[in-house]
Amino acid sequence: MLYIFDLGNVIVDIDFNRVLGVWSDLGRVPLATLQSRFSMDEAFEQHERGEISDPEFAERLCEQLDIALSYEQFTAGWQAVFVGVRPETLAIMNQLRARGERVVILSNTNQLHFEFWPTHYPEVQQAADRVYMSQELGMRKPEARIFSHVLAQEGYTADQAIFFDDNQANIDAARALGIESVLVEDHKTLPAWFAARG
Repeated sequence: MLYIFDLGNVIVDIDFNRVLGVWSDLGRVPLATLQSRFSMDEAFEQHERGEISDPEFAERLCEQLDIALSYEQFTAGWQAVFVGVRPETLAIMNQLRARGERVVILSNTNQLHFEFWPTHYPEVQQAADRVYMSQELGMRKPEARIFSHVLAQEGYTADQAIFFDDNQANIDAARALGIESVLVEDHKTLPAWFAARG
């Protein structure tokens, strides 16, 4: 079987309020104000597809938030999204690989984040056979083509794959292609699902 794991809030806990908190401190703008202005808009999606550069994204997001930050300040906040790894998920991934299953990561991400988490969490890459990143592929979940690409690259059909993600839209898109998909609601979801499967 091919096991496809999302990264954020599946393998690594993330929290965008941490990002906004850093920017609030650096830009001297109330956190509640930034929270009300922040949205994952077209620029956010373009950034995840690698269609716009990190500096251009930083500029556009600062405009959206109406905050004055240097690129270094923007980056400091952007990387604060990562909270820490979920050891229970890493253990499951390593167990799957030990018994000969194929384990890959499929993440909507961007170059700045990809420069950060592999260095800080090397055990994540070590637990996967391959990592598929949206900004390298030029496509992102929930686009059907990104799931089709991973299946084709791996040499598996949809009914030979299981997908884990914390976003309902991504789950729905994978299911529409015939991929068994599990919505990860918290850190207990995966251990419970695998325990139920025996």
